[in-house]
Amino acid sequence: MMLVLPIVVSAVAVFLVSGFLHMATPWHRGDFKKLPNEDALADALRPVLPPPGDYLIPAQPGGRAEARASGFAEKYRRGPVMVFTVLPPGETAMTRPLALWFVYVLAVSALAALVAGPVAPHYPPSILHLTAMAAFLAYAAALWQQTIWFRRSWVVALKSTLDAVLYGLITGCVFVWLWPR
Repeated sequence: MMLVLPIVVSAVAVFLVSGFLHMATPWHRGDFKKLPNEDALADALRPVLPPPGDYLIPAQPGGRAEARASGFAEKYRRGPVMVFTVLPPGETAMTRPLALWFVYVLAVSALAALVAGPVAPHYPPSILHLTAMAAFLAYAAALWQQTIWFRRSWVVALKSTLDAVLYGLITGCVFVWLWPR
């Protein structure tokens, strides 16, 4: 319970800094490319649009036999090859994603407290190291899996990893500042 204050303050600080980075700076504005024929593609997809979810084209076969029978390799060679997410149409409100992001940053800060809690009372210099590293790993680690397996942009993953360094440092510094004495 003594770590509630650094958990909440670090979460609020990361939430505000991330909002600033995404909304008030050009840092993430180029993360998604604009299609040259966006309207034509949207018009063509609308009649066959699947429900919200994550999709892969060509669809992953169930096994080697199905891959051969479905011509998966030929479909892959011919293209298009896409990994995409369909969002519900008409939703532009940011309330839900922002609330979920805040819950996430709160959970990351709580995780950082759990990592540092048993060690820090015996070795106070470890507070910054443990909390910053735990937060950094929570914010950055999965980004690279998406880049490796689904060919997400390396530049976007690198920028988001740099964001994670900043978020980790903010978390660590707040914990050092507000750690119970």
